[in-house]
Amino acid sequence: MLPHGYVSPGLVGLSLFYAFNLTGAQIFCTRWFSNLSNHVISDERIKQFIHIPAEPPAIVEDNRPPSSWPSKGRIEVQGIEGITCTFKEGSRVGVVGRTGSGKSTLISALFRLVEPSRGDILIDGINICSIGLKDLRMKLSIIPQKPTLFKGSIRTNLDPLGLYSDDEIWKALEKCHLKETISRLPSLLDSSVSDEGGNWSLGQRQLFCLGRVLLKRNRILVLDEATASIDSATDSILQKVIRQEFAECTVITVAHRIPTVIDSDMVMVLSYGKLVEYDEPSKLMDTNSSFSKLVAEYWSSCTKSSVQIINIQQQ
Repeated sequence: MLPHGYVSPGLVGLSLFYAFNLTGAQIFCTRWFSNLSNHVISDERIKQFIHIPAEPPAIVEDNRPPSSWPSKGRIEVQGIEGITCTFKEGSRVGVVGRTGSGKSTLISALFRLVEPSRGDILIDGINICSIGLKDLRMKLSIIPQKPTLFKGSIRTNLDPLGLYSDDEIWKALEKCHLKETISRLPSLLDSSVSDEGGNWSLGQRQLFCLGRVLLKRNRILVLDEATASIDSATDSILQKVIRQEFAECTVITVAHRIPTVIDSDMVMVLSYGKLVEYDEPSKLMDTNSSFSKLVAEYWSSCTKSSVQIINIQQQ
């Protein structure tokens, strides 16, 4: 490309040789620097995790609740982040509010995933902060929004501690409408479950979580937006089983769909971590309450979605 004799061929070859070496050296240095950065970050994370405060003890030997606790399921929230109320034994309580209102924080405090900075939570008269975490969490049941399954078998996912017989497990599967599906599998209860339950549908994973709580039969059940990511058919099965099998239990439902809590005994409306309303849904609907506004917004959004679907179908 240059005029003849302008640059000697030897100098051109030497320049290309150094250019190729420089490119390789630059790639090596960049890769080495990236690996060094990753290792430094790993050390930083290890140092950070070392200094994380330990959880409270699993068992407090000198303050263990009776084996029959809780026998009623009465929950008293006293001054937890501005919330003071009582969940009566055997009642169905719906917890609603906009994103960031404090719904999940309330549930985290109930399970002591976070320790309350002030206030107390009493279950059947026992302050949950005075007992061990294992004694508390073994007596509470939860169906989370994102169902979690572990790599192993159906049996170990439903009964990881091996506390129940096969007959009890099959009865729980029958109640949550999974018995027919699992009966067709060659290995039955020993059929495999892949990591995070990837070989089962989302609805089936949620029904597995329902099977776990059916086996434990605790007096307190928490539904942490359990129906937010499942289809309507699975939602209907879940709600029906809960009404039948947990009729005498205290059921706390953190709501994503307003119809889920419209038939609750009581509805709690939260806003910015504060208790705004706590009353029967029928009474709240008869007034210009925050709950009635949430219901109106929900049905308005549903109507708009239906109109958009109809317009798309017509086009």
